[in-house]
Amino acid sequence: MTKVDFYTGSADRLRTACQLSQKALQNNVRVVLSTPDAKVADALDKLLWEFPATSFIPHCRSDATDATDYPVVIGNGNGNFPFYELLISLHDDCTSFFSRFDRVIEIVSLDANDSRRGRERYKFYRDRGYELKHIELTRTP
Repeated sequence: MTKVDFYTGSADRLRTACQLSQKALQNNVRVVLSTPDAKVADALDKLLWEFPATSFIPHCRSDATDATDYPVVIGNGNGNFPFYELLISLHDDCTSFFSRFDRVIEIVSLDANDSRRGRERYKFYRDRGYELKHIELTRTP
């Protein structure tokens, strides 16, 4: 069954998605970054070329012919992806295809409306019996 991690307290959801993608790559896990629209996909695409500051994260769009060759793909939420290891969702609602993945990461910002939507997604997963983990990003070790 899909495992779901909630990262809450993000100051910048796209930057957090990049950081989590980089961590996944270090662990040889392929990543699908699912965005709600082309505008967010474009912003994320640009950021991945500049992240981290001294390098970049190799990626492409999920509909590229060679998408299976890349460790990170960006999709617009259509559900057609070249692999199903880790989904980092940047949607306001749960996607219809999340259960195809081994693991899902939901990122919740500091914004009150985003926090409310995050709680709704958390309840959705909890009520269906998914294994949940919560990571608070604003806590200091």
